[in-house]
Formats: sequence, structure tokens, C-alpha cells
Amino acid sequence: MKRSILLTTALSVLMMSTLLAGPNKVTVNMGKTTKSYARHPFGKQKIQVALLMDTSSSMDGLIEQAKSQLWKIVNELATAQYNGEKPQIEIALYHYGNDGLNASSNYIQQILPFTNDLDKVSEELFKLTTNGGNEYCGAVIEDATLNLKWTDSNDDLKLVYIAGNEPFDQGGVDYQKACRAAIKKGIIVNTIYCGQESDGVNSHWKEGAQLADGEFLSINMNEQTVYIETPFDTTLIRLNNELNSTYLFYGVNGTFASTNQAAQDGNANTISMSNAAERTVSKANTGYYNATWDLVDAAKDENFEVDDLKKEDLPEEMKNMDDDEKKLYVAEKSAKRDAIKNEINSINVQRQAFIDEKMKELGETNSLDKAVISSVRNMALKKNYTFE
Repeated sequence: MKRSILLTTALSVLMMSTLLAGPNKVTVNMGKTTKSYARHPFGKQKIQVALLMDTSSSMDGLIEQAKSQLWKIVNELATAQYNGEKPQIEIALYHYGNDGLNASSNYIQQILPFTNDLDKVSEELFKLTTNGGNEYCGAVIEDATLNLKWTDSNDDLKLVYIAGNEPFDQGGVDYQKACRAAIKKGIIVNTIYCGQESDGVNSHWKEGAQLADGEFLSINMNEQTVYIETPFDTTLIRLNNELNSTYLFYGVNGTFASTNQAAQDGNANTISMSNAAERTVSKANTGYYNATWDLVDAAKDENFEVDDLKKEDLPEEMKNMDDDEKKLYVAEKSAKRDAIKNEINSINVQRQAFIDEKMKELGETNSLDKAVISSVRNMALKKNYTFE
């Protein structure tokens, strides 16, 4: 009787989750076959952000800021809403201006197409290295416009952020033509000049943004990122370990994802305790959603059935469970995760208040995260997005 009550309660949790499912799709890789499911917990809107990073030899400071500030930017995006629903966040990554890239491709490379796998974004940022430099801004904007899978909806927020410090008009692709082509597709191009604002104006970075309805920003790429450690960081890092225990890695994607989740926790820790806490907060919010490799997230999709998985695709501890036991086990993990997330977000309110007070004492910074967060908010508000 007790087991029956527990199963009924667990299934109720799963049913409540599916009521919130949105219309977007996720394709799950199960060996030789794939299957598509409706995605939860997002609304139909998307925020798509393409980061175009100059990796020429002078850009080490920019790359370090991107590595250390990713989770702060993601946490800001996670607070966005459109008509009371959370938009899906997708990030794409390019690098350009690196002599290690092919000259025939204008020294540009698409590293990641649009993805919501934030661990993968972190992994690729930590792989970036600098080398030489032929920086063709028009070429990389054109490639991102043509070769990324942008949405067709006018309500979606489609943003390019291109960062660098060489003249914007270099290369064989006309930057004016490239920027105009982007905005015709509803893609807003924001330019981030790494240096003095006046130099960015004189080298056409401001003009590039104006041509595509974007913002021109200048940052000090060599400014040291401020890491404010708080009395709450140790608790958040402990809760991150508890959160990790709720993941049920499955299918072909699960093996890699298990290793990579731990690796990106490690990368955050190598930067600072504050950065590790920031990543923990990201993992407790809707932007960190992994239905392609985690059964707890996958089970929140309205058509997903754990019974559809082959035994070899299941986590080791579930391989000998019957169907009812599988559903109960996933539901228990889901309930545990929700409780841990709630605790993390509650603690983060106090942590953020502590940080805000310290930042008032330290004064303004001129770094990548501040530029991107300010710009995203401005662009989003124009399209009737709101922020918590």
C-alpha cells in the first residue's frame, strides 16, 4: 500500500510537469534511433545570442573575461520573461581573426551552432586560445547571419555580439552589407570594441552597430574581473554537489554529459569560489535544462516515456527496475532536485544583496559581462520582455 501511495504521488508530480510543456522540440539520441519530444519548461519565445569572439594574439584578456563571466550573463538571461513565460535561451559561438584558422574561410570558424547545452558552451570557451590575427568582422557577421539557424518569429530576440579591437572594415566582405543583411532578418548586431571608445568610433565599430539597430559598446578587455566572495558561497557549492546527485544520465549523450558536467564545475572552481557559486545558481534556473541527456529533465516533456528507452540506454541503477519503479525513481529525483533548487535560489537572494553592496563600494566596472547584460536588457525591453 505504501509503495502504491508513493507511486501515485510521484506520477502526480510528473503529470503537473507535463501540463507546463511548451511547443518547442528536442531530439533525443538513443543509439541508432532518435525521437522528438515537446520541450518543457519554456514558452514559445527564444532569446538567441551569437557570440563572435576575436581570438587574435591580443585578445587574451577578452577570452579570460568570457570564461569567467559566462554564468553571470546566463543568470541574467534566465530572469527574462515574455507574457509571463520563460523564453528558451540558445547560445552560438564563433571565433575569428586566428591565424590557426583557414585563410580560405576568412579566418573564421563556427564552434557551436545554437544550443541550450550550457556545459558545452563553457567547455568550448575554455578551449579558446589566441594566435596571430587577420580580423574580418564583415565576414564573420555574414557567416553567422547565413549559417546559424535563426528563428522566424519577430517576437524572438535575435542578437549578435561581436568583440574585437581591429578596424571593422578589414577583409573582403563589406561590413555595411553584412550588417544590413542581418537586420533584414531581424538580427540585431551589437559591437564590443576592446579599447578606447574613440578608437572604436574611428574604426567603424559604432557604425556597424548603428547599421543593424544594435548598441556600440567599449570595454577594457584587460580589466581584472572582480570576484566578490560571500559568506554564502560555501553553502552554494555544497548544494551544487547535492544537485549533481539528482542527474540521471542516459543514452549516447549521457556518457559525455556526465564527464563534462563535472569538468565545467571544475573549470568554474579554478577561477574562483565566487564563480563556482555563480555556476551553481545557473544550474538552479531554467536556462540549465538538459533533456537530451538527463532523465529528470526529459521526463518533464509531455510525450516522453521512460519505458521507451532500451535497457542499455538507462543509468546503471535503473537497468533492472520495472516500469513503475523507473517512474517512481525519476519522480523522486525530480522532487529532490526541485527542493535543492529552491534552497539555492533562496540563498542567492542574500548572496546577491551582499554582492550589490560591495559593488557600490568598489564603483563601476568596464567589463564584458556588464556590457552584454546592459545591452541585452535594453534590446529585450524594446520587444516587451520583462526581467524578474
